[in-house]
Amino acid sequence: MSDIIPIAGIEIPKADWDATPASVQAVVVVLSERLSHIEEQLKQTSRNSSRPPSSDRLSQSQPKSEEPTSRQSCESRGSKGTTGSRGHRKPGNGFGFYPVEEAHRHHHIPEMCRHCGEVLSGVDEHPHRHQVIEVPPLKLQLEEHQLHQLTCECCGQTTRGQLPPDVPPTGYGDRLVSLVGLLSSGEYRQSHSMTQSLLSVVFGLELSRSCIQRMRRQVSAAVSAPVAAAQEYVQSQASVHSDETGFPQRNRDGSNPQGRKGWLWVLCAPLVSIFWVSLNRSQQAAKDLIGEGFTGIVHSDRYGAYNWLPVHQRQVCWAHLKRDFTQIAERRGVSQEIGNALLARQRRLFRWWHRVRDGTMTRTQFVEAVAHLRTGLKVELESACALPVEANEKSPLAKSVRTLREILKVEDALWTFVETPGIEPTNNTAERALRSAVIWRRTTQGSQSSTGSEFVGRILTVTTSLKAQRRNAWDFLSEALRAQRLGLPAPSLIPLPTPQDVSMPLALPQA
Repeated sequence: MSDIIPIAGIEIPKADWDATPASVQAVVVVLSERLSHIEEQLKQTSRNSSRPPSSDRLSQSQPKSEEPTSRQSCESRGSKGTTGSRGHRKPGNGFGFYPVEEAHRHHHIPEMCRHCGEVLSGVDEHPHRHQVIEVPPLKLQLEEHQLHQLTCECCGQTTRGQLPPDVPPTGYGDRLVSLVGLLSSGEYRQSHSMTQSLLSVVFGLELSRSCIQRMRRQVSAAVSAPVAAAQEYVQSQASVHSDETGFPQRNRDGSNPQGRKGWLWVLCAPLVSIFWVSLNRSQQAAKDLIGEGFTGIVHSDRYGAYNWLPVHQRQVCWAHLKRDFTQIAERRGVSQEIGNALLARQRRLFRWWHRVRDGTMTRTQFVEAVAHLRTGLKVELESACALPVEANEKSPLAKSVRTLREILKVEDALWTFVETPGIEPTNNTAERALRSAVIWRRTTQGSQSSTGSEFVGRILTVTTSLKAQRRNAWDFLSEALRAQRLGLPAPSLIPLPTPQDVSMPLALPQA
């Protein structure tokens, strides 16, 4: 094999290569590196890069060996063919019925036998039940407050009646304003025009775009205090999940004259998630979000903004590592051998982790087994990092070595979940929290101003946290608006019971 030189995946005899002019060799090398780069870009999927699963083509969605059976496919889509299924109704007696007390009952009693015509009497104690769910016609509730103005017979001055504190001075009730804010959230992702259309069709209410914008600002101001308190709560937790994604912010209010790229950050704790739009992705932004005095453990990817944290306070996401190893394994030559070896160890690690979760392997056994695997993985990383690679080299092997060198720098942070009970091996919690925001970003192309970005962060914080706590976001926003108007304490996003009684569910990557 020493007489063969691989160039761009093609084996060229060494004699022919030596006979090629040096200028031609240089061009071939540059073009082969460029071709390798283009091929790698075309092969990128959610399995080997940070691209979302929604960007995968149908043929890329999963390997052929992992395709589900037809029955699994039906179950994953929520097939309605299951025996006894009554659709997705409210759970009750096992047949999808609502409680009988909540229904307007209509009794249909036969008068005569359909077989012989004899007159029937009596009542069936266990009649066949058939429920029909319907939406009644929706009509706005309009209340008019007439403020009378009277003239004093003594001094001749006039006095006008005052609105009661419970009456909103803007002319729009709390539930209507909170509904507009909720429709504009990442949960429902309605634009100004879509919100206009929906309110017009459902309620016959005509609102201008500027009116909708004012309502959004009202909602943002009303939840300002609860969101600030929620951030303090998250920063006091023993472990958090952090991630960030691009979120454009325009310069309509002059707050972004340089046209800098915006970033949506998320920090997740049990049942509470904090969102924040920033114009930078620096370490300082991560410090502001997490808190420089944070003493817990941060789950994240390998992005450098988290390098200010001590290694023992980090858990590097193994789902990201798996994608890195997969990308390396899909390259040619030595990179493929290295990537396959690392993936084999990753799969073995998660087989054990699943057994720990299932209770078929004790944590003591798990820790002992991982100690040997960790040693072997570190040796493989060090061997790969020792390969001679030029600083500016762009070959597939050079890319692999540089990636593995970055992983080796945070190698201690790969195993925090092994040493610390209750810690997850992945950052899937934060990635899941960002999914609605990513879809929202695609439909709105980001925010138009700093005020809009502020609304985005606050409404995502409220809706995501309340959804995790199974609380009604519409009621919460209405209560927050009323509390702000009356000067009352705002409702809290902090869950009950206390954080010491709550454990975050573990999320596993598909190994």
